[in-house]
Amino acid sequence: MKAAVFYRSFFIFDKSHYVPMNYLSIKNWAADDRPREKLMSKGVQSLSDAELLAIIIGSGTREISAVELARQLLSISENNLSLMGKKGVSDFMKSKGIGEAKAISLVAAFELGRRRNNSESPDKSQITSSREAYNYIKPILTDLHHEEFWILFLNRSNRIIESYNLSKGGISGTVIDIRLILRKALELLATGMIICHNHPSGNKEPSNNDKLITEKLKVAANQMDIKLLDHIIVTDNVYYSFSDEGIL
Repeated sequence: MKAAVFYRSFFIFDKSHYVPMNYLSIKNWAADDRPREKLMSKGVQSLSDAELLAIIIGSGTREISAVELARQLLSISENNLSLMGKKGVSDFMKSKGIGEAKAISLVAAFELGRRRNNSESPDKSQITSSREAYNYIKPILTDLHHEEFWILFLNRSNRIIESYNLSKGGISGTVIDIRLILRKALELLATGMIICHNHPSGNKEPSNNDKLITEKLKVAANQMDIKLLDHIIVTDNVYYSFSDEGIL
């Protein structure tokens, strides 16, 4: 009887520490294959997306390594870092092996990437085309699940005086106050401006309301000798320019 009890106790203990035979901890990998060591010896460019994510995640589970866990996260996001960057803490936590701490680390890493892109577009940049305006505002407006409305205020040389976040809205729209836009333009002594907003749906085509706001702002700005140069609608990979389409 005692022997039987002992055997059951041993089996339960052994099962709780069971590790599949095909699982090999990163600690047991060759040094050149471990993400951190590989980064130090070969440089950050040598790492795959999964290996970089594994460093952020920090550790795997009893069943799989951090690298394999990162591969699973990539697979869920169609191996697209842009799609993964749109996920929030709760989204990441739906994956087995990703707790709150790991999810927070991932969200923070993607946010730093966005802010870095934004910091690489310094004020006083000269805007001479819709493409340059798009490249400037894209890091700010992509990956958002809600609409935001921004204004680029320009001087006579078409250099940016200030980029200004006018409003944040919901999935399908945001509130625009033309008086606030013009007041800000007068404060900055701007002679031109480009309005920009995003479409979280991915559809770059302007709505009737987009066209109405653009026309009303153009007319009002002209009364104050301020030129509305363009209205840029931003999506992840493409944009719509009112100026390029001949609407302005």
